[in-house]
Amino acid sequence: MKEKDERWAPEQDPFRDEDAQAGSENRRLEKICGKFLQEAGPEADVVISSRVRLARNIRGNLFPPLASNLQRKKILQLFREILQKEAEQFSRFQLLELDSISSVFKQVLVEKHLISPLMARENACSALCLRENETVGIMVNEEDHIRIQCMLPGLQLEQAWQEASLYDDCLENQARYVFHEELGYLTACPTTVGTGLRASVMLHLPALVMTRQINRILSALNQVGLVIQGIYGESTDFTGNLFQVSNQITLGQSEEEIWQNLYGVTRQLINQEKKAREHLLNEGRERLGDRSGRALGVMRYARVLGGQEAMQLLSDVRLGLDLGLVRNISAGTLNKLLVLIQPGCLQYLKDRELSAYEQDLERAAQVQKFLDC
Repeated sequence: MKEKDERWAPEQDPFRDEDAQAGSENRRLEKICGKFLQEAGPEADVVISSRVRLARNIRGNLFPPLASNLQRKKILQLFREILQKEAEQFSRFQLLELDSISSVFKQVLVEKHLISPLMARENACSALCLRENETVGIMVNEEDHIRIQCMLPGLQLEQAWQEASLYDDCLENQARYVFHEELGYLTACPTTVGTGLRASVMLHLPALVMTRQINRILSALNQVGLVIQGIYGESTDFTGNLFQVSNQITLGQSEEEIWQNLYGVTRQLINQEKKAREHLLNEGRERLGDRSGRALGVMRYARVLGGQEAMQLLSDVRLGLDLGLVRNISAGTLNKLLVLIQPGCLQYLKDRELSAYEQDLERAAQVQKFLDC
């Protein structure tokens, strides 16, 4: 048996408590399935989540990709001092220093979209300042000194922008950002210079995929300055019929123009997806119901479930649920499973490293457990 390595050392996980140290799987499950996943937002049948992220850098300091560990440590200390000065504003936040937590929990944070894959890999003197309900997080020493993120369920771009802007103003009261009169906020990556704003929505578009309209739509989105990525961003596959759509242009537009443009396009995508769903129902309601029912049956009784297969099954069941073809299961359950079936979450839940085959076994077991609740 492979000896447990440092990645699984209990003292590296700040989320552990007495129950978790005693081996309580339920306590670890609570850490994975936060309140955010249980809530439903506007247009939740198509829009899984809305996210706004602001990139900021502090004047007089090298950007993180060029900074030494000593310089990165200076930024982290400056951020700690800001938290102390703004203690009331950040009273519901926890500061997690990434070099003090296990790599498996870093993967959990990536799978929950709370930190980037880059930050999980290169985390010297990096930290995540996370609000207790996980809707707001501030990454320190990622690609930029500060990245403020707000993520809300459903279509809530305006609310996410307002929330992120609130904390942006709070931090700017205590730190001088790098700002150019003509170019705007300067960032480590040229693609975010200007507003530093990246707004995105996570969409579930199974009907557009099934009716083979998706390629035409994705091409059209590229032509209007939007980027389409997989569930975990750049270079990730489109799995489970999930698509992440975000703005590509950050220079020459105001923050309001950026999120409003994305909101308008998202509305169009919602309408097209719903029309495609109506078409599928009219053409073959029983076939669609059979597809959803079979998917639910496989999820209930499979002994081994691969990651890609599980994502597709979840998509089929979610579509059936949204169309009233599947009952006795909630959208909140499907949302939690969307995160729980990922490799890092499965390993964190079991508190040990799992081989690919062990992950497939555990994924099937956890899906069945959730569906039987």
